[in-house]
Amino acid sequence: MLEHILENKTDFDLTSKSAFSYETDSFTSRSFSALIAKNEVPASHKQIADNYMVIKKVFKFQVCQSKISNVEKALLDKYEFKTLESMTMNEMYHELALLQKWAFVGDEELQNDSDSILEIRVKELKYLEASRYALISNEIYNGYKALDQYLREISKFRTANDLRTLNI
Repeated sequence: MLEHILENKTDFDLTSKSAFSYETDSFTSRSFSALIAKNEVPASHKQIADNYMVIKKVFKFQVCQSKISNVEKALLDKYEFKTLESMTMNEMYHELALLQKWAFVGDEELQNDSDSILEIRVKELKYLEASRYALISNEIYNGYKALDQYLREISKFRTANDLRTLNI
């Protein structure tokens, strides 16, 4: 019976790409739709994503963005998180899921840290995009792509047409 199943299998692999993957991505262990559908997205994450999208569409990160401070790095170290430039997509997916869970926990300090960490991640992403580091980085450490796609998916400003309705 097992031999019959193996002989009749197709080459079509449902897990090879999600609908939200980039063309250059290979297997993603967790798709964005699963990340967003499995966990409720906190309002603070949506607000951070909206701010990011407006700045990205209007200013296109032409202004110089600073790197994260030592205090922000210490917060990442507190939870044993790497910097964005040295994260894989899989690690970023897990971190985003963790930040979503923390946002709904009864512990106020953990909720505040969740929002702060996402703001730090967005700051890192802005710096990477402004310095064009993301274009030359190692293809293994592309967690910044996962963060960018997450922010695009949860933002209400997904396209330039959405920004035109705001008269921006």
